[in-house]
Amino acid sequence: MRDMIHRAVSLGLGLAVASKEQIEKAVDELVKKGEVSRAESSEFIEELLSKGSEAKQKMEDMVRERVQTILGEQGVATKEDIERLERRLAALEAVQSPGEQS
Repeated sequence: MRDMIHRAVSLGLGLAVASKEQIEKAVDELVKKGEVSRAESSEFIEELLSKGSEAKQKMEDMVRERVQTILGEQGVATKEDIERLERRLAALEAVQSPGEQS
């Protein structure tokens, strides 16, 4: 059972979104079955939480990157594009003489 949980963590399946309570419950079951000692359980829980957090971050980064790629392919302006244009516009307005303002 412990080996199966390790494999799941390594693949980032489920534990990336599992709550601490869910993980603690699963580890408590392993302790009851004698597959994990009580002394190991807290370290094992922290390890699972850490790996789950890493998997979640990798998934978020991958989704963010993919969304940016799709938006770029569609020609949608990003927040950075708009901010850059606003800075250019402000600079142009600053150099415009008072007599030329509309």
